[in-house]
Parts: sequence; structure tokens; C-alpha cells
Amino acid sequence: MRADRLVATLLLMQARGRVTAAQVAEELEVSVATARRDLEALSSAGVPVCPQPGRGGGWSLVGGARTDLTGLTAGEATALFALAGPGAAVAPAARSALRKLVAALPDTFRADAEAAAESVVVDPARWGRDDRHRPAMVDTLQDAVVRRRRARLTYEDARRRRSERLVDPWGLVDKDGDWYLLCGTDRGRRTFRVDRVVAVEVTGEPAERPGDLDLSREWEEVVGEMERRRSLVEAIVLIPERHAHVLRHQFGRHCATLGVEDDGRVRLRVAAPMALSIAENLAGWGAGVEVLGPGSVKAELARIGAELAAAYGPDPNRAGGPRKPAFPVTAAPDHITGADPGSTSRTRSAHPARP
Repeated sequence: MRADRLVATLLLMQARGRVTAAQVAEELEVSVATARRDLEALSSAGVPVCPQPGRGGGWSLVGGARTDLTGLTAGEATALFALAGPGAAVAPAARSALRKLVAALPDTFRADAEAAAESVVVDPARWGRDDRHRPAMVDTLQDAVVRRRRARLTYEDARRRRSERLVDPWGLVDKDGDWYLLCGTDRGRRTFRVDRVVAVEVTGEPAERPGDLDLSREWEEVVGEMERRRSLVEAIVLIPERHAHVLRHQFGRHCATLGVEDDGRVRLRVAAPMALSIAENLAGWGAGVEVLGPGSVKAELARIGAELAAAYGPDPNRAGGPRKPAFPVTAAPDHITGADPGSTSRTRSAHPARP
């Protein structure tokens, strides 16, 4: 974690007065080049450190200055520790960084900061679900991103087909517990689900990154493209107002209120990648939801209803469980059950400036 290294570097300079990049590298177990970049980053960020060339030279805090984070306000310190605290519960490096930051805070802020770090609990498991574990490859990929090194991935797609990919890692995104790697390839920008990365080899080759790379903007484009894919088919439905919030929860951003009918029912527009997806979400409502269109969604609902009636309807000659359906149930596509934006691309060359 780079923040941890930067704090450790500051404390090392405080303790020794002057350090070389080689000494920092040995102490923090990183490369000399990484140590030098960290020292330069501190200087660029306005920390009063300067290099002294020549024999006996090195990096030191200007005028023997000490850093105690006195630039933070009480609110900023509390917000910082409330944000970092939950991560420290599972990351040893984060715990170490927090301890050092607490020690560097002014006495008047310390008690509130420590309380803030313990005031938030993050439970990544959804209701009724098992705990969602951080994918094993996150740390390795993060190292490749920070060190700006190319990585060779063994990737397994939704159909369990494996392939080798050489990528320029740009950054990682945690979207509601699902981790994604944004990277550049010879085919432009690609996005991979980290839980489908079987193996990672961080190479010694420098990664190429667009000079104007904005990770947040890149991710917004990926999200926009994925959401467009998830809303290719629209349907208009009527539902009692007291139940409308359930459909809004089911369809999320792909549910829009169009108006209220004279009988009090709410007219909604819902969307999904295909008609089957909409029908599967509405089938459990029975006649409680009226579908006005399109015909493709009505046809899928009729098919599902006929299939259920054939399997579970009254049949004096049948004993035991339901009959096998007359035709196979169509499975939902991958981009519904577990979006794989690995196929999401945009033609923007990562050489010089985006599988």
C-alpha cells in the first residue's frame, strides 16, 4: 500500500535525519526505483523534503522539520480515520499505517480519530448471502498497477474457457464487492473480473498508460456501456402503487415511473437485456402486474405460465412431482447473472494514450 510506504518514509527521515533511496528501499523492502519515486512524490505533494547530491548526500526534511499532520482539521482527521478504519480490520498494512498516523496526529485530535476508526463496520455480505471474500489476485494486480508493470493473466471466461492475456494494468475497481481490472491491451481498453483471473505473472516490462488517463472517467464509460447492454429491451407495465417500490428495487436504474392511472395503478417502464429477463422478473407477480407491451415479453410470460401449468397443474394420472417441461428453460445470459465486462472495449490506443 503506497500510503503506508509514504508515511513510513517520512518517519524514517524523521528518525535518521537523512536517508538515501537505497536505504529506504532496504528498510521498506522495495526497489530503489520505487523508493526514489516515493521520495519524489512526497516532494511534489508539498512535503518539505529535498535531495542533496554527492558523497554523503541523500534526502532529508528541510531544516530538520518534523511532520505531525498538523495541517489536518479535526473534521478531516475524523473523516480520514472513519474511512480507513474498516479496511484496517482486514489489512495488516492498513493497521500499521493507522497506528503511525495516530502517533503523528496532534493530541487534541487523537481521541476522536481513534474513536472514528472504530465507529464503522463494513459487512460486505448481502442479506441471505455468504460473506464475499476479496479475490486472491487483487493484491498482486494492485502491485502491478502501482509499480506500473505489465502483467500476464490466465483468464477464465463465463463459459470456463481459459486464455492468456498480456495487459498494461491501469487500475482496480471495487463495485459492490465485485473487483474489476481496467487495463490496456493491443486491442484497446479492456475490463476483466478479478475473480475470473486464475493466475497472474507480473513481468519486468514497464506498463504503458495514456498520459491523460483518468481512472474514474474510464470506469464511468465502462459502467455506461454495460448499463446500455442491460437495457436493450423495454416493457411498459401497470402495478398497484403499494408494490411499485418492489419493481424499482428489482430493476434498479432500469425502472422509470411514467405516470399514475385513473385506477391508482402506476405505469412503469422497465428494461433488461432481453425479453426473457423481464418476464422472469415479472412472472412471480401473476396477474398482479399487467404488461402492456411489447409482445415479446407477453409471449415469454405465456410460455413460462404454460410450462408451470403443465408441470404443476391438476393431473389425476400423475403421482409425485412435476413433469419434465416440454421444452428446456432458457438460461439467463452471463451479463445478467454475473456481468463480465471483459468483452467491453473502446478503441483508444494505450500506445501512447486503452480485452
